[in-house]
Amino acid sequence: MNVQKPSIPKGTRDFSRRESAERNYIFSTIRSVFSLYGYSAIETPAMENLSTLLGKYGEEGDKLLYRILDSGDPFAAADFEKPLTPQVCSKGLRYDLTVPFARYVVQHFGELSFPFKRFQMQPVWRADRPQKGRYREFYQCDVDVIGSNSQLCELELAQIIDAVFARLGIRVEIRLNNRKVLTGLAEVCGCPERVTDLTVAIDKLEKIGLEAVKAELSEKGIGEEAFAVLEEVLQLSGSPQEKIGAMRELFAGSETGLKGLDELEELFGLIRAAGIGTPAVLDMSLARGLNYYTGAIFEVKALDWAIGSICGGGRYDNLTGIFGLPGMSGVGVSFGADRIYDVLKGLEKFPEGLGTSARLLFANMGTSEVAYVLPKAAALREKGIAVEVYPDSAKLRKQFEYAERQGIPFLSINGSDEAASGTLSVKNLASGEQRSFAAADIDSLIAFLNG
Repeated sequence: MNVQKPSIPKGTRDFSRRESAERNYIFSTIRSVFSLYGYSAIETPAMENLSTLLGKYGEEGDKLLYRILDSGDPFAAADFEKPLTPQVCSKGLRYDLTVPFARYVVQHFGELSFPFKRFQMQPVWRADRPQKGRYREFYQCDVDVIGSNSQLCELELAQIIDAVFARLGIRVEIRLNNRKVLTGLAEVCGCPERVTDLTVAIDKLEKIGLEAVKAELSEKGIGEEAFAVLEEVLQLSGSPQEKIGAMRELFAGSETGLKGLDELEELFGLIRAAGIGTPAVLDMSLARGLNYYTGAIFEVKALDWAIGSICGGGRYDNLTGIFGLPGMSGVGVSFGADRIYDVLKGLEKFPEGLGTSARLLFANMGTSEVAYVLPKAAALREKGIAVEVYPDSAKLRKQFEYAERQGIPFLSINGSDEAASGTLSVKNLASGEQRSFAAADIDSLIAFLNG
């Protein structure tokens, strides 16, 4: 008999007990901050109708969608002279959380109160080529508010970013820009129709440098005069207020650009007034989500670990328009759980004790001894202390080793003497300290376990 070697699909991962605990630490930290600001969780199905997903991510995105074969034998009635996919696949796995969110808002419009504040933390799937840091299944942690144009919404997101990374112990910088400013920049450069080419190139500034950006723009027909204006803007220094002031004269001929500068000035003013501790900078090379965002753009970079952005997002004015409900402005950001994990791991910032299943292990010394400790274990659990009772009456060495492998810090060994005297013997496996407690004195035992 041939035994098949177990495996998982490329681009997916198993997570150990420790890794799962570390990831849940990230999720619970982010979730707790979202909730503090009045955002409520929603969930959408792992699969959506293909009609919902197709055409929303561009031609390349459509290629990365996982199609789900219809149940039964979908090929039985298929016309093989026509494209098969529409005939045999009517559903696909969720590609991101944004399009399902737009579908959700339109579908449940009459049930929602606006502005609608939601967060969503679920896996998504992409048929991408697996490589380091890129997976076919991964989690997104999105937070959005839709139905308001107020920049207090952008401020809230900045506050959430500040609070999340403060709790995680990661020093970060919030980089901000505005899509209207990028549009205005293309206008003052004399190439308003080339805004996509212009901003795609400058978005690479940090990676390839100014000269390479110039060369790329030159290849696309953007001349020296336009680049001179662009270079002046990209090389502005000083505070956000100083940069905005310097650009106002330059943008005098662009109504859209001036509107973007007004929005940036208001947002930075709100950030100052709110006393956000995380540094916030104006980065004119930031152009993420070019065809998606219409206002503020966010990107968050870790200061002490070399990695790409670990959070990002922005303002959009017509998210729901793709489903027939135009004009619903919203703003949101997404936290990159996998990159945040890498930063916390690299900086050794995870708290100790994550992944420990129990605080105390009761050794199994025999049937009557187990009968004695079971009510004590139940009493500790009632008080919120995680407790295990070893299932087998095995050698003590084996039970000690189990506690060490599981990271259980305390072991309680109770035989006939402890049962007769109504006591519990507990040992701290790290320090070697051993104490005896009256079985009825649960509070003193808990103080020792938590000490």
